[in-house]
Amino acid sequence: MNSFHFPQSRGDVEALDAEDPLAHCRAAFALPEGVTYLVGHSLGPATQGALMALQRAADDGWVRDRVGAWNSANWIGLAEQVGAKLARLIGAGEREVLVCDSVSVNLYKLAASAQPLAAARRLVVEEDEFPTDQYILEGLSSMTGVELVRAAPGQGIAELKGGVLVKSLVNYRTGEVADVAADEAAAQAEGGLIVWDLSHATGVLDVRLKAWGARLAAGCTYKYLNGGPGAPAFVFVDEALAPELASPLPGWMGHARPFDFKSAYQPKEGAARFAAGTPPILSLAALDGALDIFQGLNMADVQQKARRLSQMCLVLAEKAGLKISCPIEADRRGGHISVRHCEGYAVVRAMHDWGIEADFRAPDTIRFGLSPLFLSYAEVWDAMQELTEILETRSWDKACYREKAVVT
Repeated sequence: MNSFHFPQSRGDVEALDAEDPLAHCRAAFALPEGVTYLVGHSLGPATQGALMALQRAADDGWVRDRVGAWNSANWIGLAEQVGAKLARLIGAGEREVLVCDSVSVNLYKLAASAQPLAAARRLVVEEDEFPTDQYILEGLSSMTGVELVRAAPGQGIAELKGGVLVKSLVNYRTGEVADVAADEAAAQAEGGLIVWDLSHATGVLDVRLKAWGARLAAGCTYKYLNGGPGAPAFVFVDEALAPELASPLPGWMGHARPFDFKSAYQPKEGAARFAAGTPPILSLAALDGALDIFQGLNMADVQQKARRLSQMCLVLAEKAGLKISCPIEADRRGGHISVRHCEGYAVVRAMHDWGIEADFRAPDTIRFGLSPLFLSYAEVWDAMQELTEILETRSWDKACYREKAVVT
């Protein structure tokens, strides 16, 4: 980031695009003309690869081979196959990642299985953590009687005291990045475990779980990985820790030999022991195709462009009069920035009518996702110029823009 000179004109951003090692990726996305999509941190757009893989799975598998496709198309091994492909993006071994279930379910499985190994019967979550992470631990606490501690923002490690902490690598609201290596060292020194939520990090940051000492993690695949709406999530389990963990949902697909139909349960090795029910094959196929775009990419390049885009967006947003609510330092941010406006929802709705898609989080936060694979510097520059005009002319100040939809 030190070599990044903030652009002063559209000519400057065009020069950045001309030198961009990721510029070729844009063609892989099925994006409509006239739309600047700044919501890849919430739902990544479709890739051509995902759509083709989905069609193949439907036509060649479901239509042609039907139930036989569990063997002929290796549907039975698809969750582990896609997990192995994803593992490279988070710095993990191929057998340490499994695609399955949802983030919520996976957080429950990991936290519940980790608790018996922790030095203290204690569950910890920070008060500004994503709501589902808080709800899951609240439910686990109420079912098991394990104490639940809601720590102040940034105080999860201080309150851990040998328990189990669920923490996001990238905070969903502010975009702030945690120091995984430092937090893991502190947790392990006192016999605690951390379950990392990678939902806002995977596919946009250069994640290195093994090098950082992480042992447990879950994350979603429909944001920067572009797996599609409701795409299955994933779990990461360190290979050395896996044999000590017992899933609280020991389902059929997590059995070492499911088609022996034995009454006694014997888990698979590695992360695969956390499989539960039948995998969603069509969604898995789409995700498999979406991940192809990452082949040959250096995640350090992806991270660098994301942070350069976010830095440019942040400076221009502040010039436009928006209040900053995310870290100013680029290396402390993930792939999105957060700003505030007292009529944030109306502003987002007005932006949409200008062809700029962002999202809103109550009470007043506007988030811009700077997905580096399909966004250009010029596109973001133009969007921020248009946002400036929206704010200066108060074109957002209409009753129709204040009428809230169910999903914001």
